[in-house]
Amino acid sequence: MSKISERIRYIGVNDGEKSLFEGIWPLPFGISYNSYIIVDKKIALIDTIDEGFEREYLEKIKEEIGSRAIDYLVVNHMEPDHSSLISLILDIYPGILVVADAKALPMLKGYYGLGEDDVLVVRDGDKLNLGSCELTFHMTPMVHWPETMMTWLGAEKTLFSGDAFGTFGSLKDGITDLEYRCGCGDDCDCDDGHGCDCQEFNEKGECMHYCSEGFRNGEADAFGMYRNEMIRYYSNIVGKYGGAVQTALKKISGLPIERICSTHGPIWEKQVPEVIGLYDRMSRYEAEPGVCIVYGSMYGNTAEAARNLERELMALGIPVALHNLNVENCSAALRDVFRYSTLAVGSPTYNGAIFPPVEAFMHALSSRMIKGRRFFAFGSYTWAAASVRLLNEYASTHGFSLLHPGISFPQAYSPDKCNMKEIARIISGNI
Repeated sequence: MSKISERIRYIGVNDGEKSLFEGIWPLPFGISYNSYIIVDKKIALIDTIDEGFEREYLEKIKEEIGSRAIDYLVVNHMEPDHSSLISLILDIYPGILVVADAKALPMLKGYYGLGEDDVLVVRDGDKLNLGSCELTFHMTPMVHWPETMMTWLGAEKTLFSGDAFGTFGSLKDGITDLEYRCGCGDDCDCDDGHGCDCQEFNEKGECMHYCSEGFRNGEADAFGMYRNEMIRYYSNIVGKYGGAVQTALKKISGLPIERICSTHGPIWEKQVPEVIGLYDRMSRYEAEPGVCIVYGSMYGNTAEAARNLERELMALGIPVALHNLNVENCSAALRDVFRYSTLAVGSPTYNGAIFPPVEAFMHALSSRMIKGRRFFAFGSYTWAAASVRLLNEYASTHGFSLLHPGISFPQAYSPDKCNMKEIARIISGNI
């Protein structure tokens, strides 16, 4: 289905070939690049897509508007996965006028050679009449680039939100959340990633489905199906800019939104409140009770400590996510730091410093300005302990609260050197 309404048409594509988003973040379930056409007396194209899909994209446009010209190209966001086909569109539709925020001008010039005469610069609250309807533009800088904006089609109560409210993952069951069906039974508990056969599993065996409350047994639940990947997208891509997201949410809070058209993932119609609520909680750095354990290990000793901590926490009924940075991209670990209230980090001392994969993770974490997490550090050493002290310094510098001074144990792991049962008890009392 491409017709969202009489006015709005979907012309996006799925990308199942790209392995890394932005050259960093894994895409085990692919990704969609969403673009839209508004058909009225005048025609507006909302964003383009990434390169490599030119033929498919142009065919979709032609299917929707035939030989009609496109009057406006609205650029909500200049990142190349949404702007790569601007030059192509301008070549095929030479009379088109690009509509963008002033901060997009140097990017339009640098990427595509456009000048000020080629662009209709809009400001916060500006309107553009298409005939029977009009667009209103809302500037949302740093969600997640400085030039980003959202476009409001009031006649359809539809928000074209750019990257906001987007998610990793291709579109499989449809383009709107009304087309996705939960296949879980009443006894399914997808939250903890165990015992579920309703959806795909990632390389760690984690269920990629999370059933939303009230959505069971064949009801539409795209939010549930994409929730994990939505959190991962937010934490990896947007997470640094929680303050800017809060500002944007306040700006759009007075709009009677019934449909959100993001540039990635499903179009939200039934589950608009759930989607906005999730973004609100994440951008305020709110967390669910639980522990994210992240570790790297040279010879298995820190790994054994991490696995023992996981077992002790699970025995207390505490939700746990365990991430081995020796073999994992830090993408899922960042997701679970945003998700859970407590972070435990394990690292051996390496050349008098933190083990490099763990140090890279801590750097990625610090750049996201996450707040309010409880913290515990542990790790092994051979002749000189340093990693736990340095991890605690990281945590204290970034406003995390230390649950314990940390445990640095020499050489091989043993429960006597590293009492994870006691640590689990301390953590449980602070969940």
